[in-house]
Amino acid sequence: MTAPGPGRGIGSGESAAEITTTFVGLPRDSFRILHVSTGNVCRSPITERLTRHAVRERLGILGGGLIVESAGTWGHEGAPMESHAETVLADFGADASGFTGRELLDEHVIRADLVLTATRDHRAQVISMGHSAGLRTFTLKEFTRLVKAIDPATLPPLEEGVVIRARALVRAAAALRGWLLAPTAEADEVYDPYGAPLTFFRSIGDEIHQALDPVVTALTGVPAKT
Repeated sequence: MTAPGPGRGIGSGESAAEITTTFVGLPRDSFRILHVSTGNVCRSPITERLTRHAVRERLGILGGGLIVESAGTWGHEGAPMESHAETVLADFGADASGFTGRELLDEHVIRADLVLTATRDHRAQVISMGHSAGLRTFTLKEFTRLVKAIDPATLPPLEEGVVIRARALVRAAAALRGWLLAPTAEADEVYDPYGAPLTFFRSIGDEIHQALDPVVTALTGVPAKT
Protein backbone atom coordinates (compact mmCIF):
# COMPACT_ATOMS: atom_id res chain seq x y z
CA MET A 1 0.00 0.00 0.00
CA THR A 2 1.17 3.50 -0.71
CA ALA A 3 0.95 6.61 1.39
CA PRO A 4 -1.20 9.49 0.13
CA GLY A 5 0.56 11.16 -2.76
CA PRO A 6 1.19 14.89 -2.97
CA GLY A 7 -1.08 15.20 -5.97
CA ARG A 8 -4.21 14.11 -4.07
CA GLY A 9 -5.05 17.62 -2.88
CA ILE A 10 -7.59 19.84 -4.53
CA GLY A 11 -5.11 21.02 -7.12
CA SER A 12 -3.73 17.83 -8.60
CA GLY A 13 -2.55 19.83 -11.61
CA GLU A 14 0.00 21.65 -9.44
CA SER A 15 3.52 20.36 -9.01
CA ALA A 16 4.59 18.44 -5.92
CA ALA A 17 6.65 21.44 -4.86
CA GLU A 18 3.63 23.75 -5.05
CA ILE A 19 1.49 21.33 -3.05
CA THR A 20 4.23 20.97 -0.44
CA THR A 21 4.68 24.73 -0.15
CA THR A 22 0.96 25.22 0.27
CA PHE A 23 0.07 22.51 2.76
CA VAL A 24 2.91 20.66 4.49
CA GLY A 25 3.58 21.94 7.98
CA LEU A 26 0.32 23.89 8.08
CA PRO A 27 -2.19 21.38 9.45
CA ARG A 28 -4.30 24.07 11.09
CA ASP A 29 -4.36 26.11 7.90
CA SER A 30 -5.95 23.35 5.87
CA PHE A 31 -9.17 21.38 5.88
CA ARG A 32 -9.04 17.86 4.50
CA ILE A 33 -12.14 16.24 2.98
CA LEU A 34 -11.99 12.47 2.48
CA HIS A 35 -14.51 10.73 0.21
CA VAL A 36 -14.92 7.00 0.85
CA SER A 37 -16.53 4.22 -1.16
CA THR A 38 -15.66 0.54 -1.67
CA GLY A 39 -13.16 0.13 -4.50
CA ASN A 40 -12.15 3.79 -4.91
CA VAL A 41 -12.56 3.51 -8.66
CA CYS A 42 -16.18 4.70 -9.19
CA ARG A 43 -18.16 6.68 -6.60
CA SER A 44 -15.45 8.23 -4.46
CA PRO A 45 -13.29 9.33 -7.43
CA ILE A 46 -16.33 10.95 -9.02
CA THR A 47 -17.15 12.70 -5.74
CA GLU A 48 -13.55 13.77 -5.15
CA ARG A 49 -13.08 15.28 -8.59
CA LEU A 50 -16.53 16.92 -8.70
CA THR A 51 -15.79 18.53 -5.32
CA ARG A 52 -12.49 19.91 -6.59
CA HIS A 53 -14.13 21.15 -9.76
CA ALA A 54 -16.96 22.87 -7.89
CA VAL A 55 -14.61 24.58 -5.43
CA ARG A 56 -12.47 25.89 -8.26
CA GLU A 57 -15.57 27.21 -10.01
CA ARG A 58 -16.78 29.00 -6.88
CA LEU A 59 -13.48 30.37 -5.57
CA GLY A 60 -11.34 30.45 -8.70
CA ILE A 61 -8.30 29.47 -6.64
CA LEU A 62 -6.61 26.38 -5.25
CA GLY A 63 -9.22 26.21 -2.54
CA GLY A 64 -7.91 28.39 0.26
CA GLY A 65 -6.64 25.39 2.21
CA LEU A 66 -9.24 22.79 1.20
CA ILE A 67 -7.70 19.41 0.36
CA VAL A 68 -9.94 16.82 -1.28
CA GLU A 69 -9.02 13.14 -1.37
CA SER A 70 -10.63 9.71 -1.64
CA ALA A 71 -10.03 6.09 -0.64
CA GLY A 72 -11.85 2.76 -0.58
CA THR A 73 -12.67 0.37 2.24
CA TRP A 74 -11.62 -2.37 -0.20
CA GLY A 75 -9.65 0.02 -2.33
CA HIS A 76 -8.10 -1.16 -5.59
CA GLU A 77 -4.63 0.11 -4.71
CA GLY A 78 -2.98 1.74 -7.70
CA ALA A 79 -5.89 1.03 -10.05
CA PRO A 80 -7.13 3.61 -12.55
CA MET A 81 -10.56 5.15 -12.32
CA GLU A 82 -13.29 3.21 -14.14
CA SER A 83 -13.68 4.48 -17.70
CA HIS A 84 -17.39 5.21 -17.21
CA ALA A 85 -16.50 7.30 -14.15
CA GLU A 86 -14.09 9.30 -16.31
CA THR A 87 -16.87 9.86 -18.82
CA VAL A 88 -19.19 11.11 -16.10
CA LEU A 89 -16.56 13.60 -14.93
CA ALA A 90 -16.06 14.78 -18.50
CA ASP A 91 -19.81 15.39 -18.72
CA PHE A 92 -19.44 17.91 -15.90
CA GLY A 93 -16.21 19.40 -17.20
CA ALA A 94 -14.21 17.96 -14.30
CA ASP A 95 -10.65 16.65 -14.51
CA ALA A 96 -10.20 12.87 -14.24
CA SER A 97 -6.48 12.80 -15.02
CA GLY A 98 -3.78 11.38 -12.78
CA PHE A 99 -6.07 9.38 -10.52
CA THR A 100 -5.00 6.11 -8.87
CA GLY A 101 -7.08 4.14 -6.39
CA ARG A 102 -5.98 3.53 -2.84
CA GLU A 103 -7.10 1.50 0.16
CA LEU A 104 -8.43 3.34 3.19
CA LEU A 105 -5.80 3.50 5.92
CA ASP A 106 -5.81 4.73 9.50
CA GLU A 107 -3.70 7.72 8.51
CA HIS A 108 -6.32 8.89 6.02
CA VAL A 109 -8.99 8.97 8.73
CA ILE A 110 -6.67 10.58 11.26
CA ARG A 111 -5.82 13.41 8.89
CA ALA A 112 -9.36 14.03 7.65
CA ASP A 113 -11.42 16.92 9.00
CA LEU A 114 -14.53 15.65 7.21
CA VAL A 115 -15.22 12.14 5.92
CA LEU A 116 -18.08 11.73 3.44
CA THR A 117 -19.02 8.17 2.55
CA ALA A 118 -21.14 6.67 -0.20
CA THR A 119 -23.21 4.48 2.14
CA ARG A 120 -24.08 3.90 5.78
CA ASP A 121 -21.92 0.75 5.77
CA HIS A 122 -18.91 2.79 4.68
CA ARG A 123 -19.67 5.31 7.42
CA ALA A 124 -19.81 2.52 10.00
CA GLN A 125 -16.50 1.11 8.77
CA VAL A 126 -14.79 4.47 9.05
CA ILE A 127 -16.16 5.07 12.54
CA SER A 128 -15.11 1.57 13.61
CA MET A 129 -11.50 2.49 12.82
CA GLY A 130 -11.59 4.84 15.81
CA HIS A 131 -9.56 8.06 15.80
CA SER A 132 -12.59 10.00 17.15
CA ALA A 133 -14.06 9.87 13.65
CA GLY A 134 -17.73 9.75 14.66
CA LEU A 135 -18.42 13.48 14.81
CA ARG A 136 -16.76 14.18 11.44
CA THR A 137 -18.01 11.20 9.41
CA PHE A 138 -21.27 11.30 7.46
CA THR A 139 -22.69 9.77 4.36
CA LEU A 140 -22.64 12.32 1.56
CA LYS A 141 -26.42 12.56 1.36
CA GLU A 142 -26.73 12.74 5.14
CA PHE A 143 -24.31 15.65 5.23
CA THR A 144 -26.21 17.37 2.44
CA ARG A 145 -29.47 17.05 4.36
CA LEU A 146 -27.92 18.52 7.49
CA VAL A 147 -26.13 21.32 5.66
CA LYS A 148 -29.35 22.42 3.98
CA ALA A 149 -30.88 22.92 7.44
CA ILE A 150 -28.07 25.22 8.61
CA ASP A 151 -28.60 28.97 8.33
CA PRO A 152 -25.59 30.29 6.33
CA ALA A 153 -25.72 33.48 8.41
CA THR A 154 -24.60 31.45 11.44
CA LEU A 155 -21.36 30.40 9.73
CA PRO A 156 -18.18 32.49 9.72
CA PRO A 157 -17.95 34.70 6.63
CA LEU A 158 -15.58 33.64 3.86
CA GLU A 159 -13.41 36.64 4.73
CA GLU A 160 -12.32 34.70 7.83
CA GLY A 161 -11.11 31.89 5.60
CA VAL A 162 -12.69 28.81 4.07
CA VAL A 163 -10.95 26.56 6.63
CA ILE A 164 -12.57 28.30 9.60
CA ARG A 165 -15.92 28.24 7.80
CA ALA A 166 -15.57 24.52 6.97
CA ARG A 167 -14.79 23.56 10.56
CA ALA A 168 -17.81 25.49 11.80
CA LEU A 169 -19.98 23.78 9.19
CA VAL A 170 -18.96 20.31 10.36
CA ARG A 171 -19.63 21.20 14.00
CA ALA A 172 -23.08 22.54 13.11
CA ALA A 173 -23.93 19.46 11.05
CA ALA A 174 -22.82 17.12 13.83
CA ALA A 175 -25.02 18.99 16.31
CA LEU A 176 -28.06 18.52 14.05
CA ARG A 177 -27.55 14.83 13.31
CA GLY A 178 -29.79 13.46 16.07
CA TRP A 179 -32.57 15.94 15.28
CA LEU A 180 -32.84 15.67 11.51
CA LEU A 181 -33.23 12.03 10.52
CA ALA A 182 -33.45 10.59 7.01
CA PRO A 183 -37.00 9.86 5.77
CA THR A 184 -35.84 6.35 4.86
CA ALA A 185 -32.62 4.40 5.34
CA GLU A 186 -32.07 4.33 1.59
CA ALA A 187 -32.21 8.12 1.41
CA ASP A 188 -28.61 8.32 2.62
CA GLU A 189 -27.20 5.81 0.12
CA VAL A 190 -25.31 6.30 -3.15
CA TYR A 191 -25.46 2.93 -4.87
CA ASP A 192 -22.48 1.27 -6.49
CA PRO A 193 -22.40 1.53 -10.31
CA TYR A 194 -19.40 -0.81 -10.67
CA GLY A 195 -19.95 -3.05 -13.68
CA ALA A 196 -23.11 -1.19 -14.71
CA PRO A 197 -23.70 0.50 -18.08
CA LEU A 198 -22.84 4.13 -18.69
CA THR A 199 -26.46 5.24 -18.24
CA PHE A 200 -26.42 4.07 -14.62
CA PHE A 201 -23.04 5.72 -14.01
CA ARG A 202 -24.51 8.96 -15.32
CA SER A 203 -27.51 8.68 -12.98
CA ILE A 204 -25.14 8.15 -10.04
CA GLY A 205 -23.05 11.07 -11.23
CA ASP A 206 -26.15 13.25 -11.25
CA GLU A 207 -27.03 12.13 -7.70
CA ILE A 208 -23.54 12.97 -6.47
CA HIS A 209 -23.49 16.31 -8.26
CA GLN A 210 -26.85 17.30 -6.77
CA ALA A 211 -25.76 16.24 -3.29
CA LEU A 212 -22.48 18.15 -3.54
CA ASP A 213 -23.96 21.45 -4.72
CA PRO A 214 -25.37 22.65 -1.36
CA VAL A 215 -22.30 21.32 0.45
CA VAL A 216 -19.86 23.29 -1.70
CA THR A 217 -22.12 26.36 -1.47
CA ALA A 218 -22.05 26.13 2.32
CA LEU A 219 -18.28 25.54 2.39
CA THR A 220 -17.41 28.43 0.13
CA GLY A 221 -20.30 30.79 0.71
CA VAL A 222 -20.63 31.06 -3.05
CA PRO A 223 -23.62 29.59 -4.93
CA ALA A 224 -23.20 27.76 -8.22
CA LYS A 225 -23.31 29.85 -11.38
CA THR A 226 -26.63 29.57 -13.17
